Amino acid sequence: MKRETLFLKVVIILMAIPVLAVCIFVVPPLSSFVAEIIPEWAFLQYVFLIAMYATAIAYFLALYQALKLLGYIDRNIAFSERSVKALKNIKYCAITITALYILCLPIILYVAQVDDAPGLGGLGMIITFGAIVIAVFAAVLQKLLQNAIDIKSENDLTV
Repeated sequence: MKRETLFLKVVIILMAIPVLAVCIFVVPPLSSFVAEIIPEWAFLQYVFLIAMYATAIAYFLALYQALKLLGYIDRNIAFSERSVKALKNIKYCAITITALYILCLPIILYVAQVDDAPGLGGLGMIITFGAIVIAVFAAVLQKLLQNAIDIKSENDLTV
């Protein structure tokens, strides 16, 4: 099992690198582009910037919680309250990402319309949908894990 969890840990770290690159190289110019396109609402560039960085923070927190969950699996304490808490935190991070992208979706769609880049609007919707799917999946896993822990504790008490 150690080999599989090590692979997943490497994948999680590799998932963080492109998002970090986007935060450094893409988000600041895109935010100033929002101010150029909508000069009468130039303050929206700061709303967009804050929302994108808050989304990145939530994403990195979710990745950290996933690494903690894999650590629990390595130590054979996967069926514990710590794992349930990690899944709950992943769910909350995904909900936060969804809410922030829904907040910024009008800005993203307007920039996509003005710049004639329909893929930008589609990308925003795909990220929002992906975050919703992750939130629901984490909620289902959290509930299943909590039920398994409850059954295990009942069995421990009856013995």
